[in-house]
Amino acid sequence: MDALIFKEESFKIVGAAMEVHRVLGCGFSEPVYQDALELEFKARNIPYEREKTFYIDYKGNQLNKYYRVDFLCYDKIIVETKAVSTLDEGHMAQIYNYLKASNMNLGVLINFGQPSLETKRIPCTTKWAQQ
Repeated sequence: MDALIFKEESFKIVGAAMEVHRVLGCGFSEPVYQDALELEFKARNIPYEREKTFYIDYKGNQLNKYYRVDFLCYDKIIVETKAVSTLDEGHMAQIYNYLKASNMNLGVLINFGQPSLETKRIPCTTKWAQQ
């Protein structure tokens, strides 16, 4: 699987995020951007589920621990939003864990917390996701 899986879908997701950032700029809290992004997804007919829950499987047993992703788009792309000054390894680890728990192949990390929108496409083929 190459790094450009779901290229068109992720392009549309990032385009929606760019519009949200263009209108709101930086400085709001994460839930504000999530609400705006949800409206933008609806306006652009991007299929999504908000706060989708994924339980963790351990040897065929469902653990009590679960992850709730900000958005699951197109039934195959995890979208995680942030409103922070800098993305760090913890944010990346969060996406990798989401990918492992959900058996999805692509995550998109979006940071609205800077003057320029920051996005990262994270395919499941990257380092931590395969561990």
